[in-house]
Amino acid sequence: MTSDRKEFELLAKDEDRQILADEERLLDELGVFGEARRRFLGQVSSAGLSVLALQTLAEQNAFAAVGEMENAVLAQIENAVKVAFKVNGAEKSLNVDSRMTLLDALRERMQLTGSKKGCDHGQCGACTVIVDGRRVLSCLTLAATCAGKSVTTIEGLAKGDELHPVQAAFIKHDGFQCGYCTPGQICSAVALMNEAKNGEASYVTADVRQKPRSLQLSDEEIRERMSGNICRCGAYPNIVAAIKEVHTGKDVAQTWQFAGENETAIFENESGKEDAQNETV
Repeated sequence: MTSDRKEFELLAKDEDRQILADEERLLDELGVFGEARRRFLGQVSSAGLSVLALQTLAEQNAFAAVGEMENAVLAQIENAVKVAFKVNGAEKSLNVDSRMTLLDALRERMQLTGSKKGCDHGQCGACTVIVDGRRVLSCLTLAATCAGKSVTTIEGLAKGDELHPVQAAFIKHDGFQCGYCTPGQICSAVALMNEAKNGEASYVTADVRQKPRSLQLSDEEIRERMSGNICRCGAYPNIVAAIKEVHTGKDVAQTWQFAGENETAIFENESGKEDAQNETV
């Protein structure tokens, strides 16, 4: 047997011993001993899983421990109140601290992370959701006050793969850039449609003395009613166009597309001038 072959076998044995040591350590951490340990090692060896299988089991054990820890934490909640309400059409019941906001309940307890925590002071509108048909700032709304109510978040607007008309219009008109404020913008726009349908006046409504009737919103009205939702990317013209299209039911020109065409025309014109100058020279 050559020296290279001997060296290879020695390295292989060292590797086997290392794997075995890792297996022993993980099994000790998992609390698997005696006959159960021998049976488990035999099963993973025959399946060729070795340390990978043990690590997977360890992760599952860790997740279970996290779940138990969360239950222990919930049991120690101060000022705990039970809140039963509907979220996106599904009945939910939570034990929450009476001071917990609706935004934190949605994001931290229900994993509905579409609603964003922007300023956390009710100034940016990124956390806007719909409660009983009206838009609210979930960062300023206590979860306890939503008992018996119906909450709709951005996750609950689409029906399966079918987007809500406002969602589709935002995509069509490029009503977002970074997308952080978009969930709040869309929820606010959906509620705005209901406000207009119910004839609810805004600061710029011309005649507030008329009996409530369905309002046809102008661009100025839409801008005023959406003023509580800040877009730091500045996509306001496209947002207004998207809302107007859904509100009126008529196609609105995609201004961003025209801007792109104008830029292309300018570029081609400038390129033509440069080519002409080069030919003259």
